[in-house]
Amino acid sequence: MKILEITNVDFALVHFLLPLMRTLRADGHEVVGVCADGPLLENARAEGFRVETPPLARSFSPIAQTRALWALIRLIRREKPDMVHAHMPISGILARVAAKICGVPCIAYTCHGFLFNQPGSRARHLLAKLLERGCGGITDIYMTVSQEEAADAKRLHIHPHPIAIGNGRDSSVFHPDEQARTRIRAEVGTDPQAVVIIAVSRLVRHKGHPELLAAMRDVPDAELWIVGERLASDHGVSLDEILAQARKELGPRLKCLGYRTDIPALLAAADIYTLPSHFEGLPMSIIEAMMTGLPVVATDIRGSRELVVEGRTGLLVPPATVTPLARALRSLVNQPDLRHSMGRSGRVRALEFYEERNILNRTVQLLTQGKNIPRG
Repeated sequence: MKILEITNVDFALVHFLLPLMRTLRADGHEVVGVCADGPLLENARAEGFRVETPPLARSFSPIAQTRALWALIRLIRREKPDMVHAHMPISGILARVAAKICGVPCIAYTCHGFLFNQPGSRARHLLAKLLERGCGGITDIYMTVSQEEAADAKRLHIHPHPIAIGNGRDSSVFHPDEQARTRIRAEVGTDPQAVVIIAVSRLVRHKGHPELLAAMRDVPDAELWIVGERLASDHGVSLDEILAQARKELGPRLKCLGYRTDIPALLAAADIYTLPSHFEGLPMSIIEAMMTGLPVVATDIRGSRELVVEGRTGLLVPPATVTPLARALRSLVNQPDLRHSMGRSGRVRALEFYEERNILNRTVQLLTQGKNIPRG
């Protein structure tokens, strides 16, 4: 088959779709990536993938989205794929509508989170539900990354047969590594015996950085490593001012490491992983941390609570709060036996449920045999 894998931006294509594209190609299919242009696409092109770059936008601008829709229609008519596999809320809606207009034989969608489960006005939530319901009706294969999103899709009559496929990471890449631990700590100037809390995510408000930085004032016996950057397409207020203030308050206990490609080594060099997000799909970064043997402190939200078993592989706290987050982090900083036990349990759970090759093989099977899945 010829398959178009369509998402919004280069970050999503490289970090979320590229492993699936490799697996589909190895299975004998022609795979074309589609997303807005960006520097990270060189990684995919270096592996021999063709990536088309229509003007997709992460915004609610009617003008921008109309322009993107027509660009997708032109692209699909030119490529004549056997399947369009769409991802992410806005690009997923546009890609499925364009595929339907163009008469693509099979339309697939992977839901990485619903807009109506994110903060927003009632009008926005209602519009998102209506669009999801309409697009669900033209979707042949409907997958979600989390169990809760699959339940929502069925309960809200978005699709009659949603399949929770999950997310996965490669355990041969993400694993404990004492050599990496020693090397990275020397590189960033961290004492070998220091307790390190690490957060890996885009630098946006809804990932919970303001609460995390405030909580660290009450976690005096640990360092915090913040890994990631703000994407050009990210919305909302910049975190520069909050980070600048935190640097003054925390001093050398805060290390902002920016965008890194050596995430497995950074995780192996840390002791605790945290992701205090306000909303998620099924966060890859938590899976990566669990595979590396780190206990996880996350918020009690969709996706994260599916991964983290409270009290066994980590701790869950209410979103957008500071005191419970500080308390949870402090308890793991002060109890090495507890964090080691949780880290070991988390790795066992990740290997059992979130091994990348298992998730990818099942996804490829669903995509390639998906025309037999009933929709009515």
